[in-house]
Amino acid sequence: MSEPEISELQPMPTDWQRALAVVAHPDDLEYGCSAAIAAWTDAGREVGYVLATRGEAGIDTLEPAKCGPVREREQRASAAVVGVSKVEFLDHPDGVVEYGTALRRDIAAAIRRHRPELVITLNHRDTWGGVAWNTPDHVAVGRATLDAAADAGNRWIFPELTEQGLEPFSGVRWVAVAGSDTPTHAVDATPGLERAVRSLLEHRTYIEALTDEDPEAYVRRFLVTHATTAGERFGGTPAVTFELFGR
Repeated sequence: MSEPEISELQPMPTDWQRALAVVAHPDDLEYGCSAAIAAWTDAGREVGYVLATRGEAGIDTLEPAKCGPVREREQRASAAVVGVSKVEFLDHPDGVVEYGTALRRDIAAAIRRHRPELVITLNHRDTWGGVAWNTPDHVAVGRATLDAAADAGNRWIFPELTEQGLEPFSGVRWVAVAGSDTPTHAVDATPGLERAVRSLLEHRTYIEALTDEDPEAYVRRFLVTHATTAGERFGGTPAVTFELFGR
């Protein structure tokens, strides 16, 4: 039996002005799609970040009360490298984020505040490409973001948000999932790749706890390898991939 043909990735839509990226932890976007975000902000588009946690349980050698503020500072510095100034934290507990109405409500509220046409999140499936188990936080936040994109436009879901002055918003046109093993679209990573490297390097405390390798060598190899591999389905151009859901 012949192998199924793998289709070329399509370019991401460009007819939008405002995006909101919603992920679980500091560094999730930098390991995933910050090269695309750099290209978007270069083009004059507005991108905001919402993180469910402060990543306080992410470093074994640093207790959460000390770790959370460090990772928040590193995330804000990292976002600034790719032109993002709006960074919010929802303060769900790192490592034990629960999918449910509380998380959906917080994300729906963020969507109503930011009013994005494009919402970005991270792989919400059980595995990374069927070879590595995904974390419960990623699964919960990804699923909740997909749901909250619809919740944000329904005034009868979470009516307390309207009472707080957050009017329903039905303007989300797409949800893009980074890190999916079934991507459909891509962005040329080349213009933003060096800034993506610098952006991930801002998470130095986390990276130094993660690997004994030189941080810059580790970061550059990871990002370049992933972009180059993705580019095999994008005309040979290094790429950041997304699974795009229209709304």
